[in-house]
Amino acid sequence: MSSRLLEGKNVLITGASSGIGAAIATRFSQEGANVAINYIGDKDEAVSVQKTFKKCCKQIEAAGCNSMLIKADITKLSEVKQMFKQVLSAWGSIDILINNAGIQVQAPSHEMAADDFLKVLSVNLVGPYYCAQEAIEHFLSRPGGGIILNNSSVHQLIPKPEFIGYSVAKGGMANLTKTLALEYADKGIRVNGVAPGAILTPINPWKDDPKKKASVEGHIPMKRAGNPDEVAAAFVFLASNEASYITGQTIFVDGGLTLYPSFADNWSS
Repeated sequence: MSSRLLEGKNVLITGASSGIGAAIATRFSQEGANVAINYIGDKDEAVSVQKTFKKCCKQIEAAGCNSMLIKADITKLSEVKQMFKQVLSAWGSIDILINNAGIQVQAPSHEMAADDFLKVLSVNLVGPYYCAQEAIEHFLSRPGGGIILNNSSVHQLIPKPEFIGYSVAKGGMANLTKTLALEYADKGIRVNGVAPGAILTPINPWKDDPKKKASVEGHIPMKRAGNPDEVAAAFVFLASNEASYITGQTIFVDGGLTLYPSFADNWSS
C-alpha cells in the first residue's frame, strides 16, 4: 500500500511555471498526484516556460505521475472554462484546484493607473474566483467533493504601501477562502489558504541583491527568507487527508513575519 499522501489525485495549479507554483507541482507529484500546470505568456515566454516545464515534467514523471501544460488567461472566463474542459477530457476528474497565479504592480497609491489596479485584481482575485466556480461546479457533480487551495500572502493581513492592488486582492482572497469554505462545507468541499511571507522566488527581485536581501531578512523573526519547498509542504498538508477536518483557514508560512516583529524588543512597556 502506498504511503504517498496524494496517490492518484488529479490537481490543477494556476500560474505554476516557476517559483512556488513549480515547487508545488513537483512536491504534489512526489506525493502521487497527477499535475496539470497552467501558465500564461506570449510565444517567446512560452519557450522559456516549456523549458521549465520539461524539467518539472521530468520530475513529475519520475515520480510515476502524469502531467500536462495548459496555456490559459485566468482573467478570461472563456479560457478558464476551456482549461477545465481540457483537464477533464484528459483525466476525467479534478480533485484539487490550487489558485497560485499572482502579479504585483508598484506605484504610489494616488498615482496607480486604474488599468494596473484592475489588472492586479483580475489576476489575483477575479481569476481565482472564476477557477473556484468551475472547480465547485465539477465537485458538486460527483460524489466525494473536492479541495480548493488559495495561495495568498502575509499581505492579506499586513498593509503593503505602493502595492495597493496586491494588498486589496490578497485581503479579498482571505474572505473568498472563508466564504466558499462556509458555503460548501456540507458538500464535501474544503477550501483553505496558504499565505507565504518573504520567499526566494522570481516575483521578489530583492533575492538577487545581497544588500536588499539582508534588509528583508532583518525584518523576519527567523532572520531568513523562506524557500518554495517550505510553502509547497503546507499545500500538501492541506490537500491531504491529514487536514480532513480543516476548512476556511489560512496557514501563514512566513518565518514569524505576521507576529508584529518590532515587538520582539520590549519598547512598549
